[in-house]
Amino acid sequence: MSDEPDLPRPTAPMAELCASVRLRRRPEDVADLVLAVLDGRLSHAERNQLAVAARGSLRLAWHGYTSMLEEFAPVVGAQNQVATVAVLFDAIDRLGDRAADDPAAVEQVIRTASEQIGKPFGGNDFLTDRLNREQRAAAGLGELSKRRYNKRFRLLQRLEAKLATMVRATLERDAIMLGKSGLASRLDPVRLAADPDTACFVAYLTARSNLRSEFTVTGQQRPYDQIADLLLRRLRGHAGTDWWAVAHLYPVPEVLARLTDEQRGRLLGLWYRELGKAADLLERAYLRCRMDRERMVVQRGDDSSAWNAAAAAWNTARAHWISALEALDAAEVLDAVCPGKVLKLMAADVVAWHLATGGALHPDTPVWAELPLPWLVLRGHEHCHRATVEAACARHGRNPVATGWTAGRRPHGAAPFRPTPDLVHGVTVADPLLAQLLRTAGVFSGKPLRPAAGELFASESG
Repeated sequence: MSDEPDLPRPTAPMAELCASVRLRRRPEDVADLVLAVLDGRLSHAERNQLAVAARGSLRLAWHGYTSMLEEFAPVVGAQNQVATVAVLFDAIDRLGDRAADDPAAVEQVIRTASEQIGKPFGGNDFLTDRLNREQRAAAGLGELSKRRYNKRFRLLQRLEAKLATMVRATLERDAIMLGKSGLASRLDPVRLAADPDTACFVAYLTARSNLRSEFTVTGQQRPYDQIADLLLRRLRGHAGTDWWAVAHLYPVPEVLARLTDEQRGRLLGLWYRELGKAADLLERAYLRCRMDRERMVVQRGDDSSAWNAAAAAWNTARAHWISALEALDAAEVLDAVCPGKVLKLMAADVVAWHLATGGALHPDTPVWAELPLPWLVLRGHEHCHRATVEAACARHGRNPVATGWTAGRRPHGAAPFRPTPDLVHGVTVADPLLAQLLRTAGVFSGKPLRPAAGELFASESG
């Protein structure tokens, strides 16, 4: 989005609104910002509808407090390790705290430090990759004792391991954001601010899309609600709408039809690249799980968080990739390669609740269990065509188009606006202060209550 030069810097409410697409702000708080950004441009009915949501904003309610983080969990950086490298190695400045959160910056530190002791990047075997006395002398390290050399070698070993953890955590964080709100977090806030109506729609629908999952058997909230619908209606009659930005989050047929073929092709490539990233994460998580594909219930030891994040990213990227194919009249690609959807792992208590109330496993489960693993299909190691998927759906009574197995997502009607609850492990708690207390005590976590917090909870409830 940086291809637009000389765009004016956004004003304070607009800057906060556009920055929210990379955060996890509550829809009520974004609606409050929308009222400020569009002040004087809203009809009486539009203002009243937005005000219903804005009444629950942190500015107007709960004294500005919520128990939930307003950003996605950040990646823990390598500040301490990089600081130690700066002490032990020559001509390496300590990175700032923010730079030490950047895997690329940390990798450059490792490469620079490794060159100083003749260690290849990635060469971390303590027996085979260290230099002996003769090799150190030949490399101009004769004045560096074995002890001091080993200390530096071990430090870079640990820092490379930390870098690998940072890279994996960054990919998983990106997958969570992609699975929730598509490519919205990749938009340039300055470009987004060029059109206030576009910014308001994208920011509000992003906030709705980023809502946390609730512990329920009735289904999660649909992101597209009455306020998102109000903001989209404004875009339809607005000459300055940035439909390219809207398509990053909401690539439905109506939006894709307003793009050029070149833009639709770029989106197709972006979504295919995200499919590849999600495929790598899925395979890594799959190898760490003892997965029963016929039930998809979490078992002890399963890394369900990593799997579900990757599954959400895969399903979002896959659906929008197919939507882009359809918009380009290229859906025949699915006749040759049609990797399936991925089901999430469900908590055993949620499954038991479903079954106890007359429900059943997700109806897509047997289709998922029958088809080849989708990342193997994407890489060409297994074959899965549209006909393969259609046949599996027919055997299990699923409509492949309506359920998204062979088609992109279709828009639904606007859901009613619903206030955002404070959640503790998915359980709704009415008061954010009580929610914080319950979270601190470990309530709903499936683990024993923490003693100190439990005493506090007992005294407060008494």
